[in-house]
Parts: sequence; C-alpha cells; structure tokens
Amino acid sequence: MLSAITLTVSPLATCLFLVNDRSNINMLDRLKARTRELKREAYAIYIAARDPRTPWYVKALVFFVVAHTFSPIDLIPDFIPVLGYLDDLIITPGGIWLAVRLIPPEVMVEARATATTRDVDGSVGKVGAVIIISVWIVVAIGVLYYSLSIR
Repeated sequence: MLSAITLTVSPLATCLFLVNDRSNINMLDRLKARTRELKREAYAIYIAARDPRTPWYVKALVFFVVAHTFSPIDLIPDFIPVLGYLDDLIITPGGIWLAVRLIPPEVMVEARATATTRDVDGSVGKVGAVIIISVWIVVAIGVLYYSLSIR
C-alpha cells in the first residue's frame, strides 16, 4: 500500500512523496535506533566526564549538555515556535559532538564500553531539571530587576 507524505520546505515549496508503508516502518525503526544511540552517546560522555583524565573545561561542557539532554524540562519550551525545537536540535547534538572531540579518545572508548553495559542513571535527569529550573529563576529575576530599574 502506498501513502502520501507531504514535506513543506518553505511556504512556496511543498514536496509530495509516495512511499511504501513498509518503508515508513523501517524509517521509524531507524529513527528510534538513532535516538537510542544518541542517548547512549550522551550517557557515555557523562561517564567520561567523571574520569580524572578529562579536562575540567570539558567536564563543565558535558555537565550542561547532559543535564539539558536528560532533563524532563526544556530550556526553551517546545510550544514556542521554532525556538522550542531549535534548542533541542542544536544543544544536544552539537554539545555531544564537541564533547566527544574534546574528551581524550582512550577515555571515550572506555566510557562507551561502560555505557553499553549500564542503563542511564535516573539522577542525571533530576540534576538536569534542577539546572533548567535554576536558569529560568535567574532569567525571571533578571527580567524583574531590569523592568523595575527602568522606572
């Protein structure tokens, strides 16, 4: 059976694709597998950041990237058009890419091996939620302070 998928590239350009339903299922399976790989890679850099051979500045980067990735609360809520998804599309993959480049290769190999044998630690998401909430509180205080100082 064929299904029609439309892809809106811009307001003027809309592409129509006829695809086999089986390919949709395969694409969904590939997307789920890629998501699991990204989550495992984020957990591997979290493990690598705890290694003493990792430089302090990489640990700071990893702390924020992993906190953002595993946090149940978004830095920019998804209901805000474009920006809500843009932070997820830039911070997580870009931060993971940069962290992997900065972490010593031997540490990353060991961390990946450890990440494949363990499940993601639940405390990582809680720490991430606390960080995101803290950022929102600081921003709210800054906006309040700025709005009161204008008068």
